[in-house]
Amino acid sequence: MGAGGRMSVPPSQRKPESGSMKRVPISKPPFTLSEIKKAIPPHCFKRSLVRSFSYLIYDMILISIFYYVATTYIHYLPQPLSFVAWAVYWAVQGSVMTGVWVIAHECGHHAFSDYQWVDDTVGLIFHSALLVPYFSWKYSHRRHHSNTGSLERDEVFVPKKRSSIRWWAKYLNNPPGRFFSVTIQLTIGWPLYLMFNVAGRPYDGFACHYNPYGPIYNDRERLQIYVSDVGVLAVTYGLYRLVLAKGLAWVVCVYGVPLLIVNAFLVMITYLQHTHPALPHYDSSEWDWLRGALATVDRDYGILNKVFHNITDTHVAHHLFSTMPHYHAMEATKAIKPILGEYYSFDGMPVYKAIFREAKECIFVEPDEGEQSSKGVYWFKNKL
Repeated sequence: MGAGGRMSVPPSQRKPESGSMKRVPISKPPFTLSEIKKAIPPHCFKRSLVRSFSYLIYDMILISIFYYVATTYIHYLPQPLSFVAWAVYWAVQGSVMTGVWVIAHECGHHAFSDYQWVDDTVGLIFHSALLVPYFSWKYSHRRHHSNTGSLERDEVFVPKKRSSIRWWAKYLNNPPGRFFSVTIQLTIGWPLYLMFNVAGRPYDGFACHYNPYGPIYNDRERLQIYVSDVGVLAVTYGLYRLVLAKGLAWVVCVYGVPLLIVNAFLVMITYLQHTHPALPHYDSSEWDWLRGALATVDRDYGILNKVFHNITDTHVAHHLFSTMPHYHAMEATKAIKPILGEYYSFDGMPVYKAIFREAKECIFVEPDEGEQSSKGVYWFKNKL
């Protein structure tokens, strides 16, 4: 190379425009899943029924304390202070309830105990309590783990290609438009996904998590979809009886607003785990399971990492070994980082900034231009 010349940088090694993280390599990894597993201490794969229940019980004790304090003392406060007290209650209660959601999610992965019936019973009870159809989401989420990073078969947060962008996207590609989009996503995004498969993969026919005969499920799964629906309906009826006994305002304040916060955290966590300018997506000509599983990113939520049982900062390990209990995931993440090297992704940007950055940077996907680019590898772009 002559003086003053420049070496061409392969697309997989270029930094994204945001500059926060180098692009994940797109070449076949120089390691196998079994080699990653060997780097993790064997005890990390052991599930303890007692230890798993201890986290659930701890969360339920906190929820009970917050409920007792809110319903016993807040009404004694003068009005300005009572508004602040309710806001604090909603924030802390919603955060801890998100931790319960994560534990129920672990039940769906058979990571709670060695007994499938225990996992399904606990998961059904606590997901239903949060108005989540347990088996319905368990099966669709399992397919997400089986097809992560695939443009054709991944289940959720499947990015659009440039040709699929709707006409109104250009009118939302500005700060007010992004604020509106993020607000809608965090408030009603989760129920829209469950009911109408919004942001999910396209199916032939009406895809709905409450429909046992929808295209998401096969014949072996349909009976359990009915069970999920019964669980959600039972809790809904219980809430109706509470409204009759306590009033709508009481139910909204005690349960409704914390549930909205749970839903917002769930969407934010999942969106930020799979949406980043440095993460590739693959079409069927390039996709394989290991590279797809590695196309996710760990984030830092500060103290909420512990409240959320580290689903936020150990998501890469979770995608590689989804039956591993959350209480071993930090140790496992530390063990696999030297093996993964550049294939491990972490972004420490504060999440309240990251969600608006990703909303700006990650509008659609398309392959990089140039002869060195792989046409089956798609990157997030934002130039409409």
